[in-house]
Amino acid sequence: MLAYTYLEQGRFALCEKPKPQIQDSRDALVRVTLGSICTSDLHIKHGSVPRAVPGITVGHEMVGVVEQVGSDVVSVKPGDRVTVNVETFCGHCFFCRHGYVNNCEDPNGGWALGCRIDGGQAEYVRVPYADQGLNRIPDKVTDEQALFVGDILATGFWAARISEIKPEDTVLIIGAGPTGICTLLCVMLKHPRRIIVCEKSEERIRFVQEHYPEVLVVEPDNCQSFVGEQSEHGGADVVIEVAGSDDSFTLAWKCARPNAIVTVVALYDRPQVLPLPDMYGKNLTFKTGGVDGCDCAEILRLIAEGKIDTTPLITHRFPLREIEEAYHIFENRKDGVIKVAIEGC
Repeated sequence: MLAYTYLEQGRFALCEKPKPQIQDSRDALVRVTLGSICTSDLHIKHGSVPRAVPGITVGHEMVGVVEQVGSDVVSVKPGDRVTVNVETFCGHCFFCRHGYVNNCEDPNGGWALGCRIDGGQAEYVRVPYADQGLNRIPDKVTDEQALFVGDILATGFWAARISEIKPEDTVLIIGAGPTGICTLLCVMLKHPRRIIVCEKSEERIRFVQEHYPEVLVVEPDNCQSFVGEQSEHGGADVVIEVAGSDDSFTLAWKCARPNAIVTVVALYDRPQVLPLPDMYGKNLTFKTGGVDGCDCAEILRLIAEGKIDTTPLITHRFPLREIEEAYHIFENRKDGVIKVAIEGC
C-alpha cells in the first residue's frame, strides 16, 4: 500500500509498505477514505517532536471504514464508517479513568498514531484499543464533516471545556489557523459575552470575518490595547493560545486580566519562559498540555445536530498519490490554504 513516511529529519516520502495487520485482540484495521495534514506533522518533519520514530507512516487526522476487528472489539464492526482519535488510550488505567487520556499508561498511550506507530496518511491504518480510538460516524454526517473530530476539533473542544468559560466572559483566542478556528467554534458553543480572535495573516482574518462576522478580530500589534478597551476589567477573562510562537505566548499572559485563565493549546518549537517577576500580582491560572480527546462522541452528536461545521476549513483536496504537492501548499501557506483533504486510494 502507499504510505507517507518519515525517513529522517527534514524528509518525508511516499513509500510502498505492507498492509497493516491486526496485532492484538483490541485492534481494528481501517481503510482510510479521507485524511488531512496537521501542523504537528510539520513539527515531526522539522525535528520538533523528538519521540517521533523514523520509518513510521505519518498522519493522525483521518476517517475511514472498518475492514477488520480483533476478537475483543465490541463498539465497531466491519463496514462501519468511523473517526480515528489522535490519541491511543486503554480506557482502564488511572489517567484514562479520570479523563486524562493523553497520559494513558500504555507504552503507546497518548499521541502515538503517526508519531510512534504507523499513522493514517496511507491506504490503511491499524488502530490499537479500537473501542476507545474509533467512533461511529452518524449516517447523516459526511466524511468531510467528521474529518477533524479526532484531532483539531477534539483539541478545540477540550480547550473550551477546561477554560471554564462563563456567559459574562470576554474570551481571547490567539491564532486563527485550523486549530484556532476549531477552538473558536467550540468557544462559541459556550456563548460568552464577547469573543476576540487575534491573527496576523490577512487571508485568515478575512476567513474569520466572512464566516463568523459576530467575532471581533484584531492584529497582534494592537491586540493588548484592543482587548483592554473591549474588556470590563482591563483584560480578557479567558485567553486561549493556539498560535505557538514566542510572541503569542507573551501576548497571551499580557492580555489576560488579573486572576484570568490562560489555556495553552499550542505546540512550541522551543521552551517558553514564565517571567514571574513581570507577572507578579496577576495571579494567573495556566492550563497546558496535550488534548484529552475523549469527547469525540459528543462532538459527532453536535455535528449531526448542525451545531458545529468545520467543512469551510477544507480549502484544498488531493489524492494520496499527490500528497507531496499537498504538503508543499500546506507548509508554505499557498493559495489561501486552511486545511487539505487527502483522499484515499
